[in-house]
Amino acid sequence: MRNKVIAGNWKMNKVLSEAEKFVQEVVDKDPTGQGVEAIVCAPFPFLAPLVEQTKGTSVKIGAQNMHYAKNGAFTGEVSPVMLKDLGVTHVVIGHSERREYFAETDETVNKKAHAAFEHDLTPIVCVGETLDQREANETMNHIETQVREGLKDLTDAQIAETIVAYEPIWAIGTGKTASSSDANEVCGHIRNVIEKMTSTETANQVVIQYGGSVKPANVDELLTQSDIDGALVGGASLEAESFIQLVEAGKK
Repeated sequence: MRNKVIAGNWKMNKVLSEAEKFVQEVVDKDPTGQGVEAIVCAPFPFLAPLVEQTKGTSVKIGAQNMHYAKNGAFTGEVSPVMLKDLGVTHVVIGHSERREYFAETDETVNKKAHAAFEHDLTPIVCVGETLDQREANETMNHIETQVREGLKDLTDAQIAETIVAYEPIWAIGTGKTASSSDANEVCGHIRNVIEKMTSTETANQVVIQYGGSVKPANVDELLTQSDIDGALVGGASLEAESFIQLVEAGKK
């Protein structure tokens, strides 16, 4: 049975003292175990101290983005080599905000996914549709394209280790949430696409998260769905108490 994975995406929030206080509260509570994992995806300046703070604990630290190159003349970018050297375990790739504001494409998502595996990082690959696409009944085709292009040429073993996060763009930070059945339908579609790309065995190993205004009030209903294996959480991950509740909801 797949573990539930709760990942908090802080985006561009907090200062270091706030980040350390948050992580200490989570570590002290130790909400993981019983088939649930916790990942905190923090801004780049906080990664090194948070990795140090969580050593010997079950809380993992992830980055929110990275470049696909090992090094080079890419001012302002951070490489997978740097993240691995710090002790980061996960990296978010292709978040809709990166696609909308920073020209991320399915091609760069794929390059980053390959780079992540090359450096022993677990990619959290984000996919999702706009409201216009949903209303035009284009959701499934759009998601399939993002999955196929984002995971292109990865081995079956690598795909099995990939975390896919389905985040309908219209539900991110809006307070709107896809119904649990609608979210599960798309997550199931993602699994079916992966099955066609690989095998039933591989598809059944892939952790598929839902993201989009997830909070303690709705997480239980979401996590009971057959193909939702966790959550990529924005706003509700900024308070330690809320994040702990989300992690504890994933226990079996």
